[in-house]
Amino acid sequence: MMAATAHRPDRLVPPPDGVPALRGRVTRDAPLGGSTWFRVGGAADVLVRPADAEDLVALLRDLPATTPLTVLGAASNLIIRDGGIAGVTLRLARGFGDVTVEAGGIVAGAAALDVTVAETAAAHALGGLEFLVGIPGTIGGAVAMNAGAYGAEVKDVLDWAEVATGTGIIRMSAADLHFAYRRAVLPPRSVVIRARLRATPGDAAAIAARLNDIRTAREATQPVRARTGGSTFKNPPGDRKAWQLIDAAGCRGLTLGAAQVSEKHCNFLINTGGATAAQIEALGEDVRARVRAATGVDLEWEIRRIGRPA
Repeated sequence: MMAATAHRPDRLVPPPDGVPALRGRVTRDAPLGGSTWFRVGGAADVLVRPADAEDLVALLRDLPATTPLTVLGAASNLIIRDGGIAGVTLRLARGFGDVTVEAGGIVAGAAALDVTVAETAAAHALGGLEFLVGIPGTIGGAVAMNAGAYGAEVKDVLDWAEVATGTGIIRMSAADLHFAYRRAVLPPRSVVIRARLRATPGDAAAIAARLNDIRTAREATQPVRARTGGSTFKNPPGDRKAWQLIDAAGCRGLTLGAAQVSEKHCNFLINTGGATAAQIEALGEDVRARVRAATGVDLEWEIRRIGRPA
């Protein structure tokens, strides 16, 4: 169980109806758009940041089953719609971000950034986790979606994940999570809080060089400095990649308002400045329709789209 973090001893306002009393931070009408990578989206009806794992379990136990619950990580592969998110939105705070080096692996809190874990492993001459430097997100999100890049996925390195539920903390193996392409099976209304990732002792210089190679490749091929959400669509079965199908359908550079299909990598949508969530999502649906018409392939969204339309 995660160690408790500093928290406010009392709340300025009582929790909203249906939200249990917690030691962590509870905020009504909390703006979210500015914290997403697209920089779009409405507010959370209620944003909760639990103080620690015990606080999180209490939330999951006592929150009414009828109250919608949404879990956010780094909000890197996400479109939050312009009308905001109903019910309770959960974000894990710093107390869930510890990274510990062990013999043959790394134990990382769910709020730890993937890049931080990759860099920590490299600093201790542990190899096999370099691919995480190419994934913009947190370890919790990486486990929940079996994130992958540059030839590796979380399922390849996960020893176990600790998952908070309404009845306590459970430890799940990779087999328990039934990993598939960009997918893991978690218990209903549960939250990943910590994971152990296997790593192999190696040559520190070689591991650092691999990290640098991935960073360089990503910078050269992806719009990493743009307001984007990462890869928009999953690669379909077969040999062709999503970006190839999008390019073949003539969608590179396609725009809708201030939303654009990236010229640099056409499986990325970008906010060129002032786009709405509705424009970004509609552009993605236009791309799907054009690819379907041109190739017969029905692309599946990889980016999560949540919340209410405006």
